[in-house]
Amino acid sequence: MAYYRRLGEVPGKRHTQLRDPEGRLYREELMGEEGFSSDSSLLYHRGVPSALVATDVWELPDQSRTPNHPLAPRHLRLHDLETGPDAVTGRRQVLGNNDVRISYVVTGVEASPLYRNALGDECVFVEAGSGVVETVFGAVSYRAGDYVVVPRATTHRWLPAEPSRLYAIEANSHVAPPRRYLSRYGQLLEHAPYCERDLHGPAEPLLAEGSDVEVLVKHRTSAGVVGTRMVYGTHPFDVIGWDGCLYPYTFNIDDYMPITGKVHQPPPVHQVFEGHNFVVCNFLPRKVDYHPLAIPVPYYHSNVDSDEVMFYVAGDYEARKGSGIGLGSVSLHPGGHAHGPQPAAIEASLGAEAFEESAVMVDTFAPLELGEAALAVEDPDYPFSWAGRRL
Repeated sequence: MAYYRRLGEVPGKRHTQLRDPEGRLYREELMGEEGFSSDSSLLYHRGVPSALVATDVWELPDQSRTPNHPLAPRHLRLHDLETGPDAVTGRRQVLGNNDVRISYVVTGVEASPLYRNALGDECVFVEAGSGVVETVFGAVSYRAGDYVVVPRATTHRWLPAEPSRLYAIEANSHVAPPRRYLSRYGQLLEHAPYCERDLHGPAEPLLAEGSDVEVLVKHRTSAGVVGTRMVYGTHPFDVIGWDGCLYPYTFNIDDYMPITGKVHQPPPVHQVFEGHNFVVCNFLPRKVDYHPLAIPVPYYHSNVDSDEVMFYVAGDYEARKGSGIGLGSVSLHPGGHAHGPQPAAIEASLGAEAFEESAVMVDTFAPLELGEAALAVEDPDYPFSWAGRRL
């Protein structure tokens, strides 16, 4: 996130000495994106952040993907999915391609292992639950409706205060606010549907003691997405201070200000984040179109360059009545297939003044494939719900 923050103790000038009360030198680490040419932060460690003492294979959960062939829209019932108990190793992959992977997990209250995603940023939507994410930058609390944005290669762990439903969007790139909402220097502009006041990063450094500490690392080889178990001589949470423009933060959908219009507005007005070859949008409770002849539900549309994934979170989604979709559902509408409201929903929506619905949408610009979790909870009748029959 491209605005500056400073926590804890840092020297007056970059790359100069900083010592503890006994005169021992703290170790400076630059954590930066795109080499040395984009956002970064400087962290000051008590130990040596590269002091690796062991490395071994971490066998990831099933990462297999099945092409969406023959082509069809899909309906996946995530609330029927059984997952592991922790927020990292319990994830099951729902959909994915070489740009982004979507997974789902229902946690218990046990802490996850220490974890680092070395492929890209993670943007985890909290469908339900609350807790804390501890990171090398400090801790951030989370609650229902939060996006938890964790920069690539940030060591962290999840500590749920209660069972939590987490919808994890794992990028192979960085995740940021849409560029059209940013000034040339990175400030959120007046027409943006949220601002820096709505983003909540760590409040203070987080220090922990320990030796021979294990961190699970997800990364990529020519064989695809793999995992490594890395053991460090000292605890990664040994940062006494940091400053910069790169850090984890949360953003809650209640702080998003929907953009509405006289007639139905297209999905880009609902965008909240973007990554390489994908975008993330919110569909939230809002007043709807006020033209006297407006049709509030979406028109049929064929997104010829993208696949559309909708995760239905709360409320009553007017356009999908009669489709079988409910809370906890995911719909996949692939490029090459026109989609839109169920036929009866169009007339039923006329005259509506507001919609009480919440959904998270991911649009990708490369075809999505089905993860093993999708195959486990698919509704086989959904592709034929508009016609009401099948051959």
